[in-house]
Amino acid sequence: MTASELAGRLQSELFASPEIVVTGFATDNREVKPGDAFLAIVGARVDGHEFVAQAFEAGAGLAVVERPVSGPHILVDNLVKALARLGASLRDSFSGPVVGITGSAGKTTTKELVASALSPLGEILKTEGNRNTEFTAPLLWPQIEPDTAAVVVEMSMRGFGHIAHLAAFSRPTVGIVTNIGHSHLETVGNRDGIARAKGELLEALPSDGTAILSREDDYFAALQSIARPRRVVTFGASPQADCRMISYEATGWETSRIKGFYFDLPWEAELPFIGRHLAMNATAAVAAAAVVGVAPQEAAANLIDAELPPMRMEIRSWRGATLLMDNYNAAPGSMLAALETLREAREPGRKFVILGDMRELGDYAAEAHRDLGKRVANLKFDGVLLIGPLLTEFAVPEFGRHRPEVGEDASAIGEFLQRVRPGDSVLVKGSRALELEKGIPAEEQS
Repeated sequence: MTASELAGRLQSELFASPEIVVTGFATDNREVKPGDAFLAIVGARVDGHEFVAQAFEAGAGLAVVERPVSGPHILVDNLVKALARLGASLRDSFSGPVVGITGSAGKTTTKELVASALSPLGEILKTEGNRNTEFTAPLLWPQIEPDTAAVVVEMSMRGFGHIAHLAAFSRPTVGIVTNIGHSHLETVGNRDGIARAKGELLEALPSDGTAILSREDDYFAALQSIARPRRVVTFGASPQADCRMISYEATGWETSRIKGFYFDLPWEAELPFIGRHLAMNATAAVAAAAVVGVAPQEAAANLIDAELPPMRMEIRSWRGATLLMDNYNAAPGSMLAALETLREAREPGRKFVILGDMRELGDYAAEAHRDLGKRVANLKFDGVLLIGPLLTEFAVPEFGRHRPEVGEDASAIGEFLQRVRPGDSVLVKGSRALELEKGIPAEEQS
């Protein structure tokens, strides 16, 4: 769009030629492409206004700023509010289904699966990567095209009001809550707070919208209450679920097969990953597609085309051993699910685990790491490496005499891997901040 149109949609003042053509947006001066509008975000540690000059040098056509700068720019009163106005102005022109997705775990995976399940409708616009914040989520809407059939929006939560803000301009017609876990306890206090914050997506649905909820989640009743009187469709493995998974089978390290029913309609799918917990996200995707008119089996057949982002049960090889890299993030639920996936694998070799601390658990951190230690000790893997102060302090004592190995950071991984032989399998999982993948010797990666 032109600078003039962008300024109009931002409802802000233009200090540049109105004919400048904006071809994209950048929030980091190091990622600017020619023609981008650079968004000067004022963060906790970095002020984007200090990097406007570098953005221009990299080819930015203009900057969107909260205070005047040298060079072509649009001056906004508040960047978050202005970007919301931009998103809302473009959302107004779209009449197709919009699926909003949130949850403590599985948001990005579910987003990719929903987009694949909806593909029979035509072109699907979806959140790129994990651009799901108040600064990046509005940038989805300028990508809408005349032939866009549906939009899939991932919504993050860092506190009360965040999802309400994202939903206010995205206006989802279908809302999926994958689960209520323990992530972000530091910001909302407890799981009740997490449920309330995630429930903001359901409150934003129109009266004829549909909420898609996990039937087995501890907070199902609370979320159902928030969603009513809107329609509620459930997913899960129990007989009470409307879209239920009745079987799961890993057919190799990188594929699995599931079968299920959407009410009384049978469906089955091949998935491009393993993990019963990820397969449950696929069940939610079939439900979402069915709600907007895609036949359940047609939706399920397209799930094989989903492309999961890196670090989500990603399979790598190391000296003939299999590494399961699942360290995009870590919380109690996803930790246990990943451990079960490794335990259930039918491969004949030995099984090792490398686990890192779970972050953002607030007052629940000690209990969560003790429980994890107890579970890992009971599963009796062939070798265990625990990395980080929380696991060292709280999980290690749960092992008794058979103490695991410990490390301060990812640098401990290289030595631990030296004992691995061809045919063995190793789960690597921890919070993203630990960057555990950097501990794998680069010359041995493939």
